[in-house]
Amino acid sequence: MILKSYEIKKLDLEKNNLVLFYGQNEGAKEEEISKLLEINNNITINTYDEKQILDNQEILYNEILSKSLFDDKKIIIINRATEKILNTIENLLNKDLSDISIIINSNILDKKSKLRSLFEKDKKLTCVAFYPDTPEILSRFTNNFLRQNNITMSQSHINLIINKCNSDRGVLKNEMQKIKFFCLNKKKLSSENLLKLINLIENYSISELIDNCLAKNKKKTIGILNENNFSNEDCIIFTRTLLNKLKKILKLSKEFKENKDINKTISNAKPPIFWKDKELIKQQIIKWTPKEIIKLIYNVNEMEILVKKNSNNSVNIMSDFILNLVSLDVNNEF
Repeated sequence: MILKSYEIKKLDLEKNNLVLFYGQNEGAKEEEISKLLEINNNITINTYDEKQILDNQEILYNEILSKSLFDDKKIIIINRATEKILNTIENLLNKDLSDISIIINSNILDKKSKLRSLFEKDKKLTCVAFYPDTPEILSRFTNNFLRQNNITMSQSHINLIINKCNSDRGVLKNEMQKIKFFCLNKKKLSSENLLKLINLIENYSISELIDNCLAKNKKKTIGILNENNFSNEDCIIFTRTLLNKLKKILKLSKEFKENKDINKTISNAKPPIFWKDKELIKQQIIKWTPKEIIKLIYNVNEMEILVKKNSNNSVNIMSDFILNLVSLDVNNEF
């Protein structure tokens, strides 16, 4: 069954147990999922990445079989879903999902997609497409936000922010929150400040993602993936940033291999390592040998080529690469 995004109020999770949200407008999907969760009281919500489900099918089946005496409803959200999840969904069609709703969150699915076709044609299933927001919608949201928070901004600045958001209201909301907090200190929002502001957190998210990935902080890495809406451009920034980071870690790893003293390696690093980054970098140096880092550099170069050739699927390619990397036992698999 197909629902238009403006018809989503018709969606009833008590009756609609399997729902597919697809499209590149992650902000709109997150907004509608939040609304659905708000109107469903006394529920348990569990969120997974598709790769987690595919690597261990028992996770999903255990969720279905384990029903709490204290919860009326359980909602399972599977993010970054692709065609690979199709067989799993088909196996669920004959399962008792009376107290469970599963929301499949996917990116762009073309008309030939078997996953999309399944949800569109089966009356028991629900499919909703989320297309990019128009500049008019984003402009209306921006002006309402500015008015509600007593913030004055020129139209040229508004247009700059909207262009930065890649037609995604979720990205726009994040940018407007940053501007709100900046203006709380009564700082002047010049063009220079605005450019720094709307790029600062985005770059930090990618840097934080890379640092935790290389330190093998799996839980933190998955959390960053789930909390950020990375774009195709971010995937290229990610690979370039990761390569630069690996080259620095390679140099430190070689020094550590010679002196066997991690604190000395960190202290002698040039340029000096900022104090708050020292512990993460220690973890990275200890977990990766020079040989492993060199091989990883080759793998990142191959991944970058794959991302450029498959721009429509670049975020999934990057996510799979990160999840494989953070789960990798380098001593056994490298």
